[in-house]
Amino acid sequence: MVDRFVEAGCEVFGCARSEETVLEIAREYGAPHDFACVDVTDDRAVGRWTERLISSGKVPDLLINNAGLINSSRVLWKVPADEFAEVVDVNVKGVFHVIRHFLPAMIEQGRGVVVNFSSGWGRSVSPEVAPYCATKFAVEGLTLALAEELPQGLAAVALNPGVIATDMLRSCFGPSAEHYPSPEEWSQRAAPFLLSLGPQNNGESLTAPA
Repeated sequence: MVDRFVEAGCEVFGCARSEETVLEIAREYGAPHDFACVDVTDDRAVGRWTERLISSGKVPDLLINNAGLINSSRVLWKVPADEFAEVVDVNVKGVFHVIRHFLPAMIEQGRGVVVNFSSGWGRSVSPEVAPYCATKFAVEGLTLALAEELPQGLAAVALNPGVIATDMLRSCFGPSAEHYPSPEEWSQRAAPFLLSLGPQNNGESLTAPA
């Protein structure tokens, strides 16, 4: 997505837990884009990151929450408690932390779209991924409730990105994951779609174009 947004003329800022990945992206794009190593499960770290950006005038028009983990495939009663907690921390608490620190500035500027990545497994279920399903159903509910709280001019959208050949998908689908679009292919269609979202989409549960 970063490639596509930069190509579209956007100023992009984002975060990831992998310091190596962040440094690589930062070297590639440089200013005015801004990338930082931040763990979204750490509310204080998210707060420091967002404060730095907002104080320098970087208030998002499009805020995308796409950090996500999936549990290792197994029936629910065999999922270790710490693994369940980590999935919840990233997929639900992480979304909340980012929203709560960015949204006041977005409200103050009077515009902005919050896109929370959901999943097909946030609207239906499959066996052996119950923790992941639970978190994505939570994202759907959180987003719909937030949409009713936002002032005019802003929007909150839950987005099912569709099926993409990522490492996460491979952990569930194995070799058959390669039958689906790569992240690069997906981004060609998804980025323009994301940039087209506006207040008219507030409260919608959408699916990215295939």
